[in-house]
Amino acid sequence: MGKEIVRAQSNEPGEREFLVDSKDICDVLEDNTGTKNVLGISLDVDETDELHIHESAFKQMRNLLFLKFYTKEQKEVRLHSPEGFDYLPPKLRLLSWANYPLRSMPSKFLPQNLVTLDMKYSKLEKLWDGVHSLAGLKNMNLLGSKNLKEIPNLSMATNLEKLVLSYCSCLVELPSFIQHLNKLKDLLMRDCKNLEILPTGINLQSLNFLDLIGCSRLRSFPDISSNISTLSLYGTSIEEFPSNLRLENLYDFRMYGMRSEKLGIRLQHFMEMLSPTLTELDLLNIPSLVELPSSFQTLHKLKYLSITNCINLETLPTCINLESLNSLDLSGCSQLKSFPDISTNIQHLNLSQTGIEEVPWWIEKFSKLTYLTMCGCKRLQSVSLNISKMKDLSRANFSDCRALYRVLRDDDASSSFPDNHLPKVEFRFTNCVNLDQEALLQQPSLSFKRLILSGEEMPSYFTHQTTKISLTNIPLLHTSLSQRFFKFKACAVVIFDSKSGSNGVTIHVNCRFKGKFEKSFDSFGPPESFRTTKKDSYLLIFECHILLPEDNALLPQLNYDHVDMEIHVNDCTAKLKGWGICLFKDCSSSLNSLGYPNTLLHICETDDDSVCNETEHSEERGGNDVVPEKSSKRMRIT
Repeated sequence: MGKEIVRAQSNEPGEREFLVDSKDICDVLEDNTGTKNVLGISLDVDETDELHIHESAFKQMRNLLFLKFYTKEQKEVRLHSPEGFDYLPPKLRLLSWANYPLRSMPSKFLPQNLVTLDMKYSKLEKLWDGVHSLAGLKNMNLLGSKNLKEIPNLSMATNLEKLVLSYCSCLVELPSFIQHLNKLKDLLMRDCKNLEILPTGINLQSLNFLDLIGCSRLRSFPDISSNISTLSLYGTSIEEFPSNLRLENLYDFRMYGMRSEKLGIRLQHFMEMLSPTLTELDLLNIPSLVELPSSFQTLHKLKYLSITNCINLETLPTCINLESLNSLDLSGCSQLKSFPDISTNIQHLNLSQTGIEEVPWWIEKFSKLTYLTMCGCKRLQSVSLNISKMKDLSRANFSDCRALYRVLRDDDASSSFPDNHLPKVEFRFTNCVNLDQEALLQQPSLSFKRLILSGEEMPSYFTHQTTKISLTNIPLLHTSLSQRFFKFKACAVVIFDSKSGSNGVTIHVNCRFKGKFEKSFDSFGPPESFRTTKKDSYLLIFECHILLPEDNALLPQLNYDHVDMEIHVNDCTAKLKGWGICLFKDCSSSLNSLGYPNTLLHICETDDDSVCNETEHSEERGGNDVVPEKSSKRMRIT
């Protein structure tokens, strides 16, 4: 609709205020038919292969304010321009020309009215000579101008707020005129691989974001502002830090890949100077980092701490509590042997490929922990079952911990859980070759929603097993149907096709409850979703809560005495080798949270139809201290 409005202004494109049609623009520039009426040009260069510009094409468009050549596909257009192309209108406020093909700007171009200059991915070697009044310039973007050798003198650009020089790989020096840019907020020089020199002894009060990632020849710490809030130094060669460095407003600091042996003590001193305002700290692949200073305890606002692949890090401060810290990543710190004790408010904890030997009993202090990842910890031998007490824990991954052989219960810990306890954690112990899986399943203190193990054989813990999709004639007491949920643990042995691209599977278990008089009703379990990272065989174990009808109070009177079950795996690339269930032995410790606190559900496991237990109501037995009898026989259905 906008194009139609513009076309309605005149039959001649050069008489219109705005040119947006690519053919019209190409015709006007080639034929030199533009007029003073033209205020803006926006050309999608993806719609043309060649661009012919008359040497006087812009001279008649003296009121042009906006000139934009853009591409979504990073397309380079062949520009045909005579040697005399040396003019752009002086009233230009926006000049945006992606992939500008010439080595310099037009020689007679006066940029004094520019507000935004965007020449990303240009072929420019320089922009212009001399000093120009650039009081209106706020944004300059020369991203990816790989041939750019010098930056024009911007000392008069006193209102410049953002300067982007990233990927200008020929730049060697940032000139000292930058000290005059009193309103500069963002300076981006990422991957300026030949940058060696930054001005020193200046303090840009307004600068708060400095990106020097990938400036691999930069050896001195940038001492150009004490007000920087975000500083990224990935991939530099910094060897020294100013002794009087002050970063009083720093809240986000990232440093990566500093391998200089000279860095050690100086880095330690720098770490001691970190500002209490810091909220994010990311240190990656710094071999000279051996320990963190005790001054870390002053970082009360720190929320995110990532110290990864620092292979010589041995110790962390102890007995401190960074109350704001909610994410800690120490993965790849292979010499770190002690479980971190620096905050009890952590929600995300990644200790993969560390040298930690045990998950201690006091992990229960981490009351807000949601995700724990300890993959590939070669020295990890034991895990405390106190981890099951953590009410917010959603996922704990111990995959590829090949030395792990025991999961221990604290002697003082209770082996039962509150009546309203509904586990929600997923444990993953895949490829833990020394772990006794049967012993793990027998642990009464291990509570989980999902458990993922490696293997192809069904554990004997699951007393009802089959290689088909159905389990039939599983006996139950009449009163089991008076509960809101019918509960059991299920295990599916699933083999993933090594050629498949899938790494996830969803499992459904459906139940048909049957009575002696050919009565039945169906109930369906909620879907359980599992994700795997490798193509292998897995034991996918989960607690299943089958919702019973709301009017189930009368069901026991209808003689429902057994249940048939059926499993469905929704991934055609995953082969179900077999599955089984284990009925709850004593549901008094796992009653549902929706009520029925006085009714104990007992499932009978026998080799005949006899009733071995009865429904007991605590009010009839004088309290809740009911100890149900256990059958000495088991039924196995195949």
